Amino acid sequence: MNDERGSPMHGFVSPGYDAVAEQFRTNFHERGDSGAAFAAVVDGEIVVDVWGGQADRTSGRPWRSDTIAAIFSGTKGLVATCMLLLLERGRIELDRPVCAYWPEFAACGKDRMLVRHVVSHQACLPGLMTPVTVDEATDDVRMAQLLAGQAPIGEPGTQLHYHALTFGWLCGELIRRIDGRSVGRMFAEDVARPLGLDAWIGLPADQETRVAVLERGPGFGAQAQETPGTDRLAWSIWDNPPRFSADPLAMNTRSWRAAEIPAGNGIASARALALFYGCLARGGERDGIRILSPQTIGQGAECLARGVEPYLKRELAYGVGFQLQTEAAPFGEAAVAFGHDGAGGSMHGAWPELRTGFSYVTNTLLESEGRDPRSSSLLAALHGCVRSSAGFG
Repeated sequence: MNDERGSPMHGFVSPGYDAVAEQFRTNFHERGDSGAAFAAVVDGEIVVDVWGGQADRTSGRPWRSDTIAAIFSGTKGLVATCMLLLLERGRIELDRPVCAYWPEFAACGKDRMLVRHVVSHQACLPGLMTPVTVDEATDDVRMAQLLAGQAPIGEPGTQLHYHALTFGWLCGELIRRIDGRSVGRMFAEDVARPLGLDAWIGLPADQETRVAVLERGPGFGAQAQETPGTDRLAWSIWDNPPRFSADPLAMNTRSWRAAEIPAGNGIASARALALFYGCLARGGERDGIRILSPQTIGQGAECLARGVEPYLKRELAYGVGFQLQTEAAPFGEAAVAFGHDGAGGSMHGAWPELRTGFSYVTNTLLESEGRDPRSSSLLAALHGCVRSSAGFG
């Protein structure tokens, strides 16, 4: 399909989902998108799969059906699934100390920190206090070692701080200690490969030419630029390493994409993540392949922590790694939802009551207060279409 107003839009929408396509077009004309894709899966069937604009403005490379994009913190939802696999297999327990699996972690008074604190952003290790460069941060084993030797900023379990990068290094090292594989390898072998997903934590070299090149929109990265020298904790969370404030953007480099930075460097297509969350939304099974049991998915979506994050200044809620719905409705109008958003505007998640999974990816990084208008408009349209077209009335 082509947009009669001038910007090419490709893909398809099922009958009854035209309102989603209209909002996708509007994102280009009124909300600042230059390249993006959106997909939705209802009860196992793809009902929306659209893309458009440019994957690389400099070269003029268009966004194609097989274009993949950075999902930033959307990666946390992939890590959450790996943690749930360990729970389902009886390899890890939420109420056991982290040091039971990772002995060195007991340093600096962290012997009482529980796994539940790590997966729900209550570990009180929201940022890495040792200065590291972008290149150094690509060594996930070294980053985990630094966190093992770092003191928490408070009593674990008593406060919610968004662990922007440290969530991934903490969970990744737990997975390595328990399973023996890295989180990227576990996700690839136990989730992405069985489901046939174009999604990676650690991008293979032969996929590089498919990646959309990121560009900063107005004001993007301002928070990171303002923190050095004023608030060391904020600096540790948002600008250590300087992944947003420095040029080139870390996610536009091969070294960052190739590494396993489990809280923030996943790369995927919108179609892949819609299929992934569509699988979770219908109980963990797709085309005869079961990833998780419905009971385990339900456990993952149970709220472990809720509160106003002191730096983001908005309410956040977490289950086992998954971001959950709040009164601000980051996941649209569905009362029950889980998934994870990503820096700059991407959004990925599941509406289990509607058996729906969705994903929006973009290469135009914009700052927004609360909900990004691009994803929120798409989700509002999708919610209405699902209820009308899929018999959820």
